[in-house]
Amino acid sequence: MIREFLRDRRGNYALMTVITMVPLMGGVALAVDYTELIRERQETLNALDAAGVATAQQIVTGASDTDAKAYARQFFEANLRHVLPSNTTLTVTLPNNNTGGGTLVMEASLKYHPYFLPAATMLLGRKANDSIVNFSARSEIRLKNTLEVALVLDNSGSMSILGSGTGQKRIDLLKAAAKQLVNTLALQAQQMKQVSQPVQFSLVPFSASVNVGPTHDQDSWMDQDGISPIHHENFDWTTMTKQNDANKYAERVDGVWYKRGADWGDTMNQPLTRFSLYSDMTVESDRETVQPPKQYVCDVTKKDGTCSKGHWVTPAPTYVYTTSRYASWQGCVEARPYPYNDDDTTPDSANPATLFVPMFAPDEAGTLWRDFNRDGTNDVSSTSYGYGNNWWADWPYSSNPTASQRQSDMRKYFLVKPYGSASASAGDGPNSACTTSPITPLKDITVAAQKQELVDAIDEMAPTGNTNVPEGLAWGWRTVSSNEPFTEGRPNTEKGNDKVVIVLTDGANTYSAINDSSYANDRSTYAAYGYTGLIYPGSGSVTRLFMNTTSAVPKTTYTDGNYTAALDEQMQTLCANAKAAGIMVMTVSLDLVDTKADEKKAMAALKACASDSRFRRDPTDPSKPAKLFWNSTGATLSDDFKEIGNELSNLRIVS
Repeated sequence: MIREFLRDRRGNYALMTVITMVPLMGGVALAVDYTELIRERQETLNALDAAGVATAQQIVTGASDTDAKAYARQFFEANLRHVLPSNTTLTVTLPNNNTGGGTLVMEASLKYHPYFLPAATMLLGRKANDSIVNFSARSEIRLKNTLEVALVLDNSGSMSILGSGTGQKRIDLLKAAAKQLVNTLALQAQQMKQVSQPVQFSLVPFSASVNVGPTHDQDSWMDQDGISPIHHENFDWTTMTKQNDANKYAERVDGVWYKRGADWGDTMNQPLTRFSLYSDMTVESDRETVQPPKQYVCDVTKKDGTCSKGHWVTPAPTYVYTTSRYASWQGCVEARPYPYNDDDTTPDSANPATLFVPMFAPDEAGTLWRDFNRDGTNDVSSTSYGYGNNWWADWPYSSNPTASQRQSDMRKYFLVKPYGSASASAGDGPNSACTTSPITPLKDITVAAQKQELVDAIDEMAPTGNTNVPEGLAWGWRTVSSNEPFTEGRPNTEKGNDKVVIVLTDGANTYSAINDSSYANDRSTYAAYGYTGLIYPGSGSVTRLFMNTTSAVPKTTYTDGNYTAALDEQMQTLCANAKAAGIMVMTVSLDLVDTKADEKKAMAALKACASDSRFRRDPTDPSKPAKLFWNSTGATLSDDFKEIGNELSNLRIVS
């Protein structure tokens, strides 16, 4: 019997079956848990991706940060399907509002609780919680960026010099490089059919000033009533008294100068402004000859002196010698007084200093051509003061007038300049400091006609005048901004849009000093900051150019070097303000060398002004981002603009 028991294998089979089933069932359990883990992991990934795309769309359409995060959570949990939301955690990092589109980062974590693994871990003497599987995922979504780019390009006289390493003028090299950049971005933009106006460009040619365009004279951001604190700083209306002429005099009421008396005709009781001066000056000889390649001629003016109908003429028009308007405003404006010269504050008549004032270069005292007495006879006894912009006849209203009187006495502008008077030199006149073509506002370069308009404006650029980089930069910022003066830009707070200003110059900031302290005390030629010899009201003893400058800029030193120092400081303030407002600033120096102290300083200022790249690292220190600054020569300018194009292209990558 014992032998039979030992030979019986039926019990062993059952035991072996039981022993074998343990690993088999464990494998099945692990397979079930693993399959479920993969399923929940994939559902979490799918929900994360879906929430990322949906949230990105909400951000682009203007959702607030709070609403965007709430929407992301709701969309994520709705797409989890079989995964319990309580087992997940979602972290949303929104793109920085100040850096255009930026990157939306979505991070999700999942705690998976296995069905069978807890029992196995307990058999091994461990806690059931030790079996929880943690999973995490990250999704980065670059918002679909649109671009608004301002080309702020130096049109000063030195741009006529041949570019280093080439046989071409710098201005021609610049035109070719700028058009190359526009064409490159236009080809890329055409691929974004689902986005309206994917890439827009504006053009801001600058020299000593910036031309906003003469057709803007009736816009609300222009000072049409003469209320800005700088509007009348060159003019003395007090000589036009009722006692001197009861039929044509000036009266100041609540800070505004008005025309009084019947001899003003239908403009009686209208404000006396720079616009009205352009309208009222008449001649019996030839008109002003301006420097820009084309001239704007106003045919019909409104009562307030602004132009209701005008036309462009290229080249300068030929006039019939008859009584006619001497000059039309060509579109240049002065820099606003601090702090508005260095920012994008929306102009508002409630704050007159924020309004823009048309440039009007006064007729300066001198005898570059003979002056005429009030009766039209030659004033052969005139004193020569040696001023450059002498374009009108200084009729003496008093014996032996001073240079200041000859320059500021407003009565002279309301007498017809007699027939036979010698012509002013080319470029002299009330528009003498206005030497550039007008700004071209943002144009959608995917539209052939708009792109061609921009290209034509680039081709029209011509070099002449001094260099005022901060004024060019300020207007570049204003063209991509959504608020006035130019409103073509997308909302300043819109995510998914980058606003970029590209500044190129071939020299240091310049403002020309003159030593005339014993004469009219202008202290400089007239340009965007007016005459530097004039003290800004309420500033004590500071001219506008020196406002908000450090002790490194002596406030009573009227020299070229000190003017450059002041402009440099204004530029750095402006750069900081623009970057703080989310503007990406790219700067290019052209044909400057560090072996010359002034050029080395100019290069350093441009580099300090530039923003940091979001994509490239500094080759000399990889721990830092590269600066968006290029030190170009004439020979390398084209390649450097290609690199700028690559930088702009990267801003629009969608991942």
